Amino acid sequence: MKRAASLLFLLAIAAWSCGAGRENEQEGEADILSISWEAIEQQARGSTVSLMMWQGDPLINAYIQQYVVPEVEARYGIRLQAGGGQGSIIVQSLLAEQQAGKARSELDLVWINGETFYQLRQIDALFGPWTSKLPNGRYIDFENPFIAKDFQQPVDGYECPWGNVQMAIIYDSLKVLHPPQNRAELLAFAKAHPGRFTFDTQFTGLTFLKELLIDIAGGPGVLSGPFDEAKYSRYSPELWDYVRALKPYLWKAGEAFPEGVAPMHQMFANGELWFTMSNNDCEVDNKVLQGLFPESARAYVWEPGTIQNSHYMGIPRNAAHKAAAMVVANFLISPEAQYQKQRPDVWGDGAVLAMDKLPEVWQQKFRNIPNRRYAPPREQMQPRALQELAPEYMIRLAADFRKEILGQ
Repeated sequence: MKRAASLLFLLAIAAWSCGAGRENEQEGEADILSISWEAIEQQARGSTVSLMMWQGDPLINAYIQQYVVPEVEARYGIRLQAGGGQGSIIVQSLLAEQQAGKARSELDLVWINGETFYQLRQIDALFGPWTSKLPNGRYIDFENPFIAKDFQQPVDGYECPWGNVQMAIIYDSLKVLHPPQNRAELLAFAKAHPGRFTFDTQFTGLTFLKELLIDIAGGPGVLSGPFDEAKYSRYSPELWDYVRALKPYLWKAGEAFPEGVAPMHQMFANGELWFTMSNNDCEVDNKVLQGLFPESARAYVWEPGTIQNSHYMGIPRNAAHKAAAMVVANFLISPEAQYQKQRPDVWGDGAVLAMDKLPEVWQQKFRNIPNRRYAPPREQMQPRALQELAPEYMIRLAADFRKEILGQ
């Protein structure tokens, strides 16, 4: 919740910083978008790229450190250094650099989406548009609205799609024979089995609250488009009434909530919780393969649907190594890197590529990726995929959750 709260403060000063630092761009740097890709690769060689990313999952970290890092160094002579940080940490870092008048950012590449993308655009902290320069960009499935739009925002070349996922609810099939399929069934189940369900206070939990809000508002499409204050005021009271009714039957009687999905996953693994959640619909498979989750773990999408979204790579406007950052991003969306990432035993993150645009050899490789065993196939989940809401909905839900449910 601290992450979302800080966003309100950042918005308040965004107007001041919107144009700050533009004069610090070195002469000729804008020409990077007019030179050839071969020249970009040549300029990139020998650079060190500083990547800020979420590091809360060991498989994701292993994918970056054991696969991406050695590959980009061997192929392009680029040293990739990944450090931890997400959301408001990224925004605050770049904003602080603007306020200090720094001509060069300490970050070259950032893993972002949603409200973080919104905030960075508000303070004019992203370089672009640049993704049309990427040779592998021709494979991206930009006709897919779940990829071309980020929380209702067109990406417009300011961030490069990197992965696509759909939220799934995970349960222990030995303990839960008939998982709840809607709000009414969840409340009834929680009353019958108190303390076995909860949600976290970070991105995944806020996504769950958005799904409840979409359902209360009447389903897909009602809340599409820009943030609508009148609609939020109309439907959010019913959301908080529902959460208050659910609260006494949550883990610890709703007096505490996990601070992220990692502790939820651990409590699910040790049997304290019978449910957990993931924004990656394939995570249940890789967690079973790791031995963290029991083999009785299963994932599903309940009847009102769950949110599907994409995550992206952005380049700070004052990044010192833009050419090298573009080369790294181009590798990340290559068929090879996307294939490796989608394997359930590696990460299980969905590709952003249009399969019919790929060479036949790669189409065949993707078709032959081992099937999921513990999550439904994506084609079964797709009919229940919900579009993300405008970023202001998440900001408001975070603030109102603190007030309405936590009493802060």
